[in-house]
Amino acid sequence: MGSIETTSVEELDALIIGAGFSGVYQLKRLRDDGFKAKLVDAGSDYGGIWYWNRYPGARVDSHAPNYQFSDPELWQNYHWKQRFPDHKQLREYFQFVAEKWDLRKDTYFNTYISSATWDEAQYKWIIKANDGRIFKATFFLAHTGISASRSFPDWKGISSFKGLMVHSSYWPHDEPDLKGKRVAVVGTGSTGVQLSHAVSEVAGELVVFQRTPALCLPMRQVDYATDEGAIEKSKLKEFFEVRNNGYWGFEFGLLNRKTFDDDEVQRRATYEALWEEGDFKYWLGSYMDLLFDAKANNEAYKFWREKTRARINDPRIQDLLAPEEQPYPFGCKRVPLERGFYEIFNKPNVHLVDINKSPVVEVTEKGIRTTEKEWEFDVIILATGFDAVTGGLTTIDIRGIGNQSIKEKFSKHGPTTYCGICVAGFPNMFFSYGPQSPAAFSNGPTSAEVQCDWIADVMNDLRRAEISSIVADEAGEKAWVDHVEAVAYSSLLPKAKSWYMGDNIPGKPRASLMYLGGLPGYHERLRNCISNGYKDFTLKG
Repeated sequence: MGSIETTSVEELDALIIGAGFSGVYQLKRLRDDGFKAKLVDAGSDYGGIWYWNRYPGARVDSHAPNYQFSDPELWQNYHWKQRFPDHKQLREYFQFVAEKWDLRKDTYFNTYISSATWDEAQYKWIIKANDGRIFKATFFLAHTGISASRSFPDWKGISSFKGLMVHSSYWPHDEPDLKGKRVAVVGTGSTGVQLSHAVSEVAGELVVFQRTPALCLPMRQVDYATDEGAIEKSKLKEFFEVRNNGYWGFEFGLLNRKTFDDDEVQRRATYEALWEEGDFKYWLGSYMDLLFDAKANNEAYKFWREKTRARINDPRIQDLLAPEEQPYPFGCKRVPLERGFYEIFNKPNVHLVDINKSPVVEVTEKGIRTTEKEWEFDVIILATGFDAVTGGLTTIDIRGIGNQSIKEKFSKHGPTTYCGICVAGFPNMFFSYGPQSPAAFSNGPTSAEVQCDWIADVMNDLRRAEISSIVADEAGEKAWVDHVEAVAYSSLLPKAKSWYMGDNIPGKPRASLMYLGGLPGYHERLRNCISNGYKDFTLKG
């Protein structure tokens, strides 16, 4: 459809923001149910985060065939080329989905939603786009994703650099030539790890700036020689049934025993097997007490440290990337998957700067000056992450009952939600991948289908009952937040400074942004909301 240039008001049953997994699935489901819905996205095509993430080395870390919709019309006719598809194939997949589901006729691209205000008299959302277009919708569905709002370092002189400086998620479509260049990669989260490996293969010199070591796991990439991929098409129906009921939304889950239920020999054999499988198996397929018991966690770290240090030649770099003392509980910061990341530091033209010991003083015209030296660069790549989970919501001026701002509500004590899918005081507004949902600890498409199906079920219930609005009660919201916090603080999660707890953004209230209780239990809670007659909600109209 392209961008909108008129200033007319378009009336809808639902306006959906975000053309990633949740947004496109929501549009398909609502249209199938007879709702008048439109999808808008700030990008110029489908893909959500995969429209924006096109930096060198970018690929998903959920393996195929997990990372796709469970609709047989799609998986019977689409073939993955690799176990972990890259950004190009993921955009190709979204093109395939858009064609199969005929999405384009109801999608507006290049359209940024600047504000959404609840009209209490009309029981409608008044939603304004950057081009002046206005939508009036009964339901406002903000599927903005976990990584919608970029985070930038507040370094002195950051605008003075004369070379190319780019945030990883704003990677230029015309592919800058990095061959032989002096390149800085700032950050060693999942993006920084992928970038560093890819850039090291072409750059003349690469300097990686690290604050906290990433405890990466081997990806174990596989190229698929046939159209069948990892699993025969005839077996995929059963695969998706297992996946959709998995604790993490994958076909695998934690082992049904604790770390020290095994003796040392058995434990070593288990670790070795998980390590060789690659993927997230060593993290999300390990012993059931990994994320809950410090001694068990340290045991897993010791094995990880042994394996990782053996890949690094320089003892100083070993201590920075895989320190003898555990820097934080393993798995309590996002675990990147890597394909030779540690080996790049054995190259003479690749350097690692620990910004804890050598802090950045300023960015200069030529590069980055630390307390130890000035590094000169042609290109600086900021792999500095996002205002994760909440940023996609708070960057929009969303106002509910009494003109209350969702940004102001979240900024006081951290986000408060009901089941990570709606907020008290904001009627007829739902979202996916939101704060206090299991999204960051689950396979994206699985989580998207669970949440978007529930939203559609609620909308159908209200339509049948001729109810105009639904809003979560504060008591129900508080009970959910308390439950999320209780689960988080029964684990090791709060012992790490991570975006799971909002720690990566200065001034952001520290709170558990993710629900660690698993997708099946979460799904059951959502179903119970409906079966108990919406007792935690107020219905009007």
